[in-house]
Amino acid sequence: MIADAILRLSVRLAATPAPTPSGAPSDDSVTPGVLGFVVTFFLAVAVVLLVLDMVRRIRRVRYRAEIAEKLDAEQAGEDRDEPESPAR
Repeated sequence: MIADAILRLSVRLAATPAPTPSGAPSDDSVTPGVLGFVVTFFLAVAVVLLVLDMVRRIRRVRYRAEIAEKLDAEQAGEDRDEPESPAR
């Protein structure tokens, strides 16, 4: 009895036709339009400005590190050049 009901249900589901598409959507409903262009444009400008700022900051940090290394090297060189006080 249960097997009979399952068989009828599977036949009924298999006999149901698949829905056919009603047609292609209109071009106005699938394009981003002017608002999409404006948002994308401002997003691209923001990304470019952020990248330029990041490059500037990285360059500044690198220059500061180079100057600190030079000052440390000069200070270490001065410490070596100073004569030691004579022992009495």
